[in-house]
Amino acid sequence: MTEATLGGSLQYEFSRFVPSSIWEKWRKTFNYVLAKKIDWLSLRKSCKQWIKNPLSMALLLWIICVSVSGALLFLVMTGIMNKILTKQSQRDSWYEVNNQFLNALFTLMCLYQHPKRLHHLVLLCRWKQKDVIILRKTYCKNGSCKPNEWIHMMVVVVLLHVNCFAQYALCGLNWGFNRSDRPVVGVGICISIAIAAAALAGLHCIFSPLGKEYDTDKESQNHIPISTKFALRNEHSLVEYTPQWRGGLFDIWDNLSVACLTLFCSFCLFGRNMERLHFGNMYVHITTFLLFCIAPFFIFNMATINIDNEPVRIVLGFMGILLCVFGLLYGGYWRIQTRERFNLPANKICCGKPAVTDCMQWLFCCWCSLAQEVRTAEFYDIVDDKIVCKKQTASGVQAALNSLPPEDKAPPVTSMSTSSFWRSDSLNKIWSEDYSSLSEIELSREGMQNVMEAPIPLSIQIDDKDSKRT
Repeated sequence: MTEATLGGSLQYEFSRFVPSSIWEKWRKTFNYVLAKKIDWLSLRKSCKQWIKNPLSMALLLWIICVSVSGALLFLVMTGIMNKILTKQSQRDSWYEVNNQFLNALFTLMCLYQHPKRLHHLVLLCRWKQKDVIILRKTYCKNGSCKPNEWIHMMVVVVLLHVNCFAQYALCGLNWGFNRSDRPVVGVGICISIAIAAAALAGLHCIFSPLGKEYDTDKESQNHIPISTKFALRNEHSLVEYTPQWRGGLFDIWDNLSVACLTLFCSFCLFGRNMERLHFGNMYVHITTFLLFCIAPFFIFNMATINIDNEPVRIVLGFMGILLCVFGLLYGGYWRIQTRERFNLPANKICCGKPAVTDCMQWLFCCWCSLAQEVRTAEFYDIVDDKIVCKKQTASGVQAALNSLPPEDKAPPVTSMSTSSFWRSDSLNKIWSEDYSSLSEIELSREGMQNVMEAPIPLSIQIDDKDSKRT
């Protein structure tokens, strides 16, 4: 029997037990997947772009650690490593170490995400216009309005909270009981609830109206309202397209109050600065940054309570301290976002990569980096996610006029009076984007072309005949 004949007979036997409509649907789907070509070049570019994100790199490292530890735990539980770990005490030790390590990793992940989930719960309970837009961007496909969106968002947020609390309960069981006394039923229930809640939340986001597209009127979609305080104060301010950091990294003497706050109240000042730059809620940033820098030390040290192996306990304790130090990279990540959004100068001193330099600055000199960011945010105003110069006062306008070229180089203004000059947008035109790229010579040439010249007097010609008559 040939291979084609064998395949045809198997297909016939399988199709006898499956309805024709379902079988035809499966066959078309299978053929479509096989016939569709994979664009490996675009896939490689997408992977490179994804891995360049610091959060993606941290997530990938977390997945690798969970996969390795989970695989070892599975091998020990199934008895595959019995030939290597011949003694029962060794197998028990390996089981407990991997179990506690996995428990610490999942607990840290829940702790890092819980402040944002609590904030979303508050936004759902408050349900104002700005809150709705923030929640739509997080849970709705394309950030658009969905039918009964409040109910569906509340279901997702509640399920995510159930996932966190189930993980905390599991963490308590792992820390509070030895392996022999630990209730198996309680552990199984906590693990099942934690996994099921997270899976149901993801499936609800995909298959509920939150993950579907609807034809909606663009005018009905609300935009994120910008702070009216910023908008009114900067009504006549100018957008700064090439902003600069205020002072160098070590110029802490430029603002001593900021330097003192940076040293003694780093987390609060960081959160306040993030909210000023429109990067999210201040309290969420404060709590998350605090957890990044403190939680790993306590989590990994608590994980060593039921581990009898002293070298393993030392390694886990050192790992907790190391993760606390690397928690400073949370500030480096937001420094990258600040620099890219507002087009601030990049420093390529580390391997020619500005992102690496930003992370290294926060890792080795977090207080100096934070002080520089706060000085920059205080010097400018933020309107529509753009950096603008603060509103010019009378002294600021006078300083701007003093910076203009002298009269012999500047084009004279003869077509309007002084009062109309102040009332018009002439100052904005002088410092607009089009003129900012011109040199002084080009400005003077353009000004000479626009100068109003006195009219030439009309010449009166007298004919010879008229002159003779006179």
